[in-house]
Amino acid sequence: MPDNRVVYRRRTTYNTKSQRTRLIRTPGGELRLLHINKKASRVKCGDCGSALSGIPTLRPRQYATLSKPKKTVSRAYGGSRCGGCVRDRVVRAFLIEEQKIVKKVLKEQEK
Repeated sequence: MPDNRVVYRRRTTYNTKSQRTRLIRTPGGELRLLHINKKASRVKCGDCGSALSGIPTLRPRQYATLSKPKKTVSRAYGGSRCGGCVRDRVVRAFLIEEQKIVKKVLKEQEK
């Protein structure tokens, strides 16, 4: 009768979220635990919270090994804000500047 007991292959012996496993049978015929990596979540926009397109879905540490062009999008606020939020920011800045000019013109007309 084969021994079907298996042991964690990493240091900790507790059943934690990072310790998810699956039973596999090796080519040698023995049962072993296969550690399963945690699922990665999409990078989110800092303003609206929607997922950013054009940026791969990875675990945080894996972004360190990724090259710069793969982590960003070639636009202002590339890897942190979505296109819609960037557009809103640009429009808001433009309107504020226009408002300042209008105030200045009205002030000069009063004089």
